Amino acid sequence: MTTYDTLSRWYDWLAASERQHTDAGLSMLAVQLGERVLEIGCGTGRAAAQMAAMGGQVTAIDLSWGMLQVAGKRAAEAGLTVGDGYRLPFRSEQFDAVFMSFTLELFASPAAVLAECRRVLRVAGRLGVVSLQRRDKWPVRVYDWVHHRWPVWIDCRPIQVCAVVEQAGFRVMDSAETTMWGLPVTQLVAT
Repeated sequence: MTTYDTLSRWYDWLAASERQHTDAGLSMLAVQLGERVLEIGCGTGRAAAQMAAMGGQVTAIDLSWGMLQVAGKRAAEAGLTVGDGYRLPFRSEQFDAVFMSFTLELFASPAAVLAECRRVLRVAGRLGVVSLQRRDKWPVRVYDWVHHRWPVWIDCRPIQVCAVVEQAGFRVMDSAETTMWGLPVTQLVAT
């Protein structure tokens, strides 16, 4: 059982402050009718349900069975799979878009996850990412201090998201930065 299994029933309440940033990322990704979309780290299925409502054919994965059980109630039209971003259980060039919100910064090797995203994306496919952004600001330094002391509960860590995405061979097409509790959050779309 993971921490997310334990939190799954209350996660939407706990993560309510993330919604506006995820919504901004979804708006930027602009899923089109009939597009095949993969969401990595779907959590309780809120974004998967939104992408399905936009007309996307959504497949969503998460490591947590508890999160997928909640997601199944919300995003019944999405295909839900227990999966790991390091080894996506899908054929190459299968998706028009891949979306992650507050997920990429959870991985020890974001580059390995992005390589898998590149593999499953079709030519000219889009990557949408919402992530805590590393900046040399006091709120980020305080957050890092808390993260290092309680990494099981404060598991996201700010990353240089645009640089990480570009180093993985993607080209950032659009990006925006917002703040959450004083922490920078980047939304981006890359090809």
